[in-house]
Amino acid sequence: MRIMVINGPNLNMLGIREPTHYGSESYRDLVNKIKRYARSVGVRVSFYQSNHEGDLIDCIQRTYRRYDGIVINPGGYTHTSVALPDAVRAVSQPCVEVHISHVNEREEYRKISYIREACIDVVSGLGTDGYLRAIDKLIAHVRGQKP
Repeated sequence: MRIMVINGPNLNMLGIREPTHYGSESYRDLVNKIKRYARSVGVRVSFYQSNHEGDLIDCIQRTYRRYDGIVINPGGYTHTSVALPDAVRAVSQPCVEVHISHVNEREEYRKISYIREACIDVVSGLGTDGYLRAIDKLIAHVRGQKP
């Protein structure tokens, strides 16, 4: 099984940006954690991070017929982009939305997610471990099991 992990704006600043919300792990720490976990569950993962919406759309489109699913943390584009969910729908890949912090317990605008309707599930507020839970959800979905 192949999964693409996509991270949007400012995720490259993990460990620096607002550690009270996002923790002290760096982006490199996050990638290494996911790689270790993916190996342990027999999944191949690829990673992409960009601060640019069009680049994220291009990455989503490249998953078509190459990946079994997508884990995405769209960052701030969660609350503003209609193009990202359109891209997810276009490739027809199961996708899980991930947020490190509890977005529903923060500012009002963070409670809005345009991509959510294009996703099979959402993981929020588990820190970077949320990515691991999202992988579990994709594995279960692809295998036709309940997560």
